[in-house]
Amino acid sequence: MSEIKPNDTTDSGEEKDWAAAKAFFDNLKTNKPRPPKPRYAVTIAVSSRTLFNMVAERKIYEDEGLEKYVTYQVEHESEPLTPGAAFPFVKALMNVNSRLRELYPDSEELFDIVLMTNNHAQVGVRLINSINHYDLTIERFCMTGGKSPTGYLKAYMTNLYLSKDSEKVTEAIEEGIAAATMFMPETETETELSDTQLRVAFDGDAVLFSDESEIIVKKHGLDTFFEHEKEFENKPLAQGPLKCFLEALGKLQRKFYAKNERMSCPIRTFLVTARSAASSGARVLKTLRSWGLEIDEALFLAGAPKGPLLQKIKPHIFFDDQMFHIEGAKELGTISAHVPYGIGQKYHKGKLIEQPEKKE
Repeated sequence: MSEIKPNDTTDSGEEKDWAAAKAFFDNLKTNKPRPPKPRYAVTIAVSSRTLFNMVAERKIYEDEGLEKYVTYQVEHESEPLTPGAAFPFVKALMNVNSRLRELYPDSEELFDIVLMTNNHAQVGVRLINSINHYDLTIERFCMTGGKSPTGYLKAYMTNLYLSKDSEKVTEAIEEGIAAATMFMPETETETELSDTQLRVAFDGDAVLFSDESEIIVKKHGLDTFFEHEKEFENKPLAQGPLKCFLEALGKLQRKFYAKNERMSCPIRTFLVTARSAASSGARVLKTLRSWGLEIDEALFLAGAPKGPLLQKIKPHIFFDDQMFHIEGAKELGTISAHVPYGIGQKYHKGKLIEQPEKKE
């Protein structure tokens, strides 16, 4: 899985290059904050279709082909794109950065947002104009001209990749990078999200943790699962694909705690799990403790729907490995992100999805 970046200050060639680049930018007069060094930043890579709503543009591409799509984008490049699923999340990241810069003016430990897209460079002007229109701090772009951008994720030292393309997300997870497929809410009225606090909700099994316990549920039932979790209560679960992102959030939270800002910390994390607290909750909490991680709120739902609770939490993003939880959340107005990982991908609402027979 993607790891937290090191804090060593080795005087390498890379460090000298970044120091020279930073010195050059620092000498330029600008009111816009400069991006941090990638080795210290928490890098969030977002696709253009998650940052902006490009449904109409996508339809032109699918119906009329690439050339018509590019022509349309160029002809409309002065018209800002409307916000997409990841837009509120990105705005919340920027707010955290503003608070961090107030407390630590010289710190490089910040969120760095990268636009990671397979769009052609000709489309870049409209994307840049849209980013500037909304005053978003996104300075790093990766436009790959029709090729999958996932091969660049490690080079950009990505901590989290958000896309509308489930295949690219799966590729990223297989490369050990935290990733999820984003979905817009389906409600007509827009949920009012906090503009002062980044709120991130995680499922547990197959998201923060591995799917080892979920495999037991699916194959042997709940009673066997409860017995297993009781027997191995003091054995930490293996990490899942989003564990390192929670770790990165915790690292930034501790910077606020160090300044006695715990109660006004602009990052809040939630565990929203279908597990039962009394029957299987202890192992989860002990696993987080063994990792040295805190979660601000832990909600054990014992199989109850997650959507109504998420309505109250109002997260900027909710991560889950099972599509029926994603569907229930977005129906009630929650911006959701599917993590295609683990045995849950073979099931829907508890039933095994029939797999097509392999031809020999």
